[in-house]
Amino acid sequence: MLRIHPVVTKHNPDMLSKPNIEVNDVPSPYVFTVWKRSSMSFQGTDGFTVFDHHGKLVFRVDNYSRKNSSSTREGLILMDGPGNALLTLKPQVLSMKCQWNAYRGDGCRCSESGTKFDQVFTMRSGSTLFHGRKDEAEIFMGDHNVNKSPDFRIEGWFRRRNCKIRDGNGEVVADISRKRVNKKVMLADDVFNLVVQPCLETDLIMAFVIILDRICVKSFTPILCS
Repeated sequence: MLRIHPVVTKHNPDMLSKPNIEVNDVPSPYVFTVWKRSSMSFQGTDGFTVFDHHGKLVFRVDNYSRKNSSSTREGLILMDGPGNALLTLKPQVLSMKCQWNAYRGDGCRCSESGTKFDQVFTMRSGSTLFHGRKDEAEIFMGDHNVNKSPDFRIEGWFRRRNCKIRDGNGEVVADISRKRVNKKVMLADDVFNLVVQPCLETDLIMAFVIILDRICVKSFTPILCS
C-alpha cells in the first residue's frame, strides 16, 4: 500500500515541531501533504488531514459527511494535530459570490455563548473578467472592505490541484500541486502537496485551501492513478 505522507525516520522529537531549516540557517518553505479525508480515515469523509514533511499530523478538519449541509452552515473548524481549534470557517448566508468568513478559535462555541469573536479574513470566489482570466478566489484580511484590492489572490485550477496563492504585491506565497510517489505514479487528487513560504502563517494558508475546496466543489474520488 502506498504511503500518502513521508516515512518518519528516527528524528529527535523536538525536531518535529520546528520548521525545516537549511544549513545556512535560512528557513526553507514548509512542505505539507494534504489528504482530503477526516482524521478517522473513514471512506467518503469530507474533512482534511495534513502532515508535515516528517509525517507528523499538524492540521485536521473533522467532517464526516458532505450530505449534512447544516454542519457546513454552522462552520468548519481547522484544528492542530492534537485537536485544538485554530480557526472557524463559516459561509456567508445569501452570498452571491460564495463568500466565507474566518474567525479565531472555536467561533461556533463563541456564537452560541454570545461571546464576540474577531474576524480574521473574508474569502470569496474570484471576479470574472470578460473573455479573460478568473482568479479562483480573493481574500480580504480583517473586517474586509470589498472596495479595496484583495490582500491575497488564488490563481490556477484547484480542481486539478494546480494553484498559486499570491499576496497583494503579486508574490507567490504558497503552491498547491498534485502529489507524486515517483516519476511514473501520481496519487489521486484527494492527496496533494501544499508548499508555504516561511513568511506566512501556515494555519492561515490551510484555511484558504479548505474554503477553496468548498468554493470549487468536486466529487470525492479516492483512487490511485498513474
